Amino acid sequence: MAKVKGLRCRECGKEYPAEPIHVCEFCFGPLEVVYDYEEIKKNISREKIERGPKSLWRYIDILPVEEPKVGLTAGYTPLKKAENLGKVLGLKNLYIKDDSVNHPTLSFKDRVVSVALSKAVEFGFDTAACASTGNLANSVAAHCAQAGLNCFVFIPANLESQKIYGSLVFSPTVVAVEGTYDDVNRLCSEIANELYWAFVNINIRPYYAEGSKTLAFEVVEQLGWRAPDAVVAPAASGSLITKIWKGLKELKLVGLIDEMNTRVYGAQAEGCSPIAQAWREGRDYIKPVKPNTIAKSIAIGNPADGIYALQVTKESRGDWETATDEEIIEGIKLLAETEGIFTETAGGTTIAVLKKLAERGAFKEDEVVVAYITGNGYKTLEVLEGHVKETIRIKPTLSDFKEKILVRV
Repeated sequence: MAKVKGLRCRECGKEYPAEPIHVCEFCFGPLEVVYDYEEIKKNISREKIERGPKSLWRYIDILPVEEPKVGLTAGYTPLKKAENLGKVLGLKNLYIKDDSVNHPTLSFKDRVVSVALSKAVEFGFDTAACASTGNLANSVAAHCAQAGLNCFVFIPANLESQKIYGSLVFSPTVVAVEGTYDDVNRLCSEIANELYWAFVNINIRPYYAEGSKTLAFEVVEQLGWRAPDAVVAPAASGSLITKIWKGLKELKLVGLIDEMNTRVYGAQAEGCSPIAQAWREGRDYIKPVKPNTIAKSIAIGNPADGIYALQVTKESRGDWETATDEEIIEGIKLLAETEGIFTETAGGTTIAVLKKLAERGAFKEDEVVVAYITGNGYKTLEVLEGHVKETIRIKPTLSDFKEKILVRV
């Protein structure tokens, strides 16, 4: 592909061909896709994008895939102006990028998996796999079913039951590992060295991660081809934040926007916040932690892209903030009660952090602020037990209704 030059180590800069590899053989740094932006500028335009499919593939000219094969309906999710939540937080131009309705498995992982498995098909793999905290497993299982690929998903054994069933329904082989996500990931790295499988977040990771850029592309297009003043996004491995930032910079590089002065804010659960802790302490390295939070979808104690996420917030003049489990639940409820959007714990973390940032004056009243909601609340229902109103049980009589209900109105 003329638009893709190859892969490059993010640490030492050594270059590699565009193959299913993810680690530099010299310094063991992570590899990243490198593009020929001058070539891309010849082919890309706002008008061409606007004529494209109503999916993430409208941005094919700046993604590492020659022809989409998998996940043809992923992306192009709503950007909702959050009038009610904005009033609560004192923000006139607050927007919610709502990937809780992404297709087919209701999380932003449908974006990265669409790109990863399309690339895996190009490479000729017949088996795909992943290490997952839940949402990725759901998406890989669904897309493999659609593409006719063999599928193995590896998850921590204590995962939410809704997410386990959300994978099993597609009939993959689900392997529940007794340990944390970091234990799962280490095991999968060993397996990837033994078997010729497309592990989307290991040997296919350079391409997989590029799918997250489309969250930046869509927001800019949906705002009328302007970059927001600030974005707030959850962080697990840190990859999402680094790719949103990369996507914003790429839009300027290829001439689709003239200015980009976006500040990037990272949100982590207090019970698993190795990136935020490093930021608070002024460190440029990550100390791994043992996760202890209800926000299991972002509970990665040793984040692979943590140092790069720190660099993004420094370069963009952003910040990091955390939320306790109680604040996460309140964040879920606040978004639901004000905007009618039901998010899972990662989104609850984003809203809780957004609220903290707004309260301490991180945003000006008129600034365009975008909060990224990355998953659907129906996947983590059990966290709300004991935190929402109880049902009112009545007899099927008008008198009982009046006695038990009308007196409350």
